[in-house]
Amino acid sequence: MSRLNYDLQLIDALRRVYGDSTQCFLESLDKPPSRYYVRVNTLRTSAEYIISKLRGRGIEVYRDEFLKEAIYFPVKGPYGIPPTGKFVVADKKAAESVMLGSDLYVPGVMGGDFRKGDEVNVVTPFKEVVAYGIAEINSSDIGRVGRGIAVKVLKSMYEVVKIRELPEFMEGLIYPQSLPSMIVGNLVSPKGGEVVVDMCAAPGGKTGHLVELSLRKASIYAFDHSKKKVDQMVEELSRLGHAGSVRVFKADSRYLHLDFSWLRADKVVVDPPCSALGVVPKLYDSKHYSDIKVLSNYQFQFLKTAAKIVRDGGLITYSTCTVTIEECEEVVERAVKELGLKVVEPEFRLGSIGITSAPWGAYLMRFHPHIHRTPGYFIALLKRNS
Repeated sequence: MSRLNYDLQLIDALRRVYGDSTQCFLESLDKPPSRYYVRVNTLRTSAEYIISKLRGRGIEVYRDEFLKEAIYFPVKGPYGIPPTGKFVVADKKAAESVMLGSDLYVPGVMGGDFRKGDEVNVVTPFKEVVAYGIAEINSSDIGRVGRGIAVKVLKSMYEVVKIRELPEFMEGLIYPQSLPSMIVGNLVSPKGGEVVVDMCAAPGGKTGHLVELSLRKASIYAFDHSKKKVDQMVEELSRLGHAGSVRVFKADSRYLHLDFSWLRADKVVVDPPCSALGVVPKLYDSKHYSDIKVLSNYQFQFLKTAAKIVRDGGLITYSTCTVTIEECEEVVERAVKELGLKVVEPEFRLGSIGITSAPWGAYLMRFHPHIHRTPGYFIALLKRNS
């Protein structure tokens, strides 16, 4: 079902990673992970309590085998969708959420002719059906109404609990976050009294996790260049009860060493913009190899600044939700050669090792959708030599 417009050079780059399994990787991109993870806000509650409450309401939920703050809901499907003859066209991001059972909200509607109460199919711009539901609004009112539910989804291709409708979400007890992303916070392992900088912090998942892991005893600075994203991050941190525990700034993190020259960190989190080739499910995508090369250089700029603001002996985590060697191992290799950073062995390991002949390749973590049934993800732990 997934429509991928990747040029031949990008396909070749993926073959460097997956070889004969490249087609398996590509075919896995339109499927969600087998587990939908959320992080328990351990400053307010415990995984055991949340699981007990959810199971008490008949919700199937489990605790992760490794991370104590991680719980997950099984993702079920794929299911057939009842045809209706009426269609609501959703944009890419909205369609990918609806595919997992989320309701379709007004901002995600691209078109359609329907009236409130109609049975409708939610479709992608390519007219592929992802869900069945009931229209909550007239199509003629879409331009006038800026928010709210457009379609109440009753049947979707895949099924998972509607996290944002749970009272535990509304009370700030849980936060949707992938397992690899939670691993990053655990590798940072912030301690009381440490200064921790999250360079590309929005939407705030890792930032909030750092607050919880440090028991609010670390000094945490979060940066993002977008005012809209910063505002959303502050709102999310407030929901979790963490707003007063993080200093949030709108800034281009590539220039922190200049704009915040006083800033010195014990630990730095670098999760820069990337090609997002590992994000699943992906109903359609269009990218070129030239995009990958531009992003690789862009990502290195963040590491270059991180190396300037971290203290001697300090740690930097570098992570991306993509899979190309150009955005992963090659960026780390540049950091080693040009910045004098050292790849260090993490305290624990999940996933697969890196794809490089360098001796530090075994210290890297990779997650592959078709192997681990998680988003595609890359993590490296770097140290500034004293």
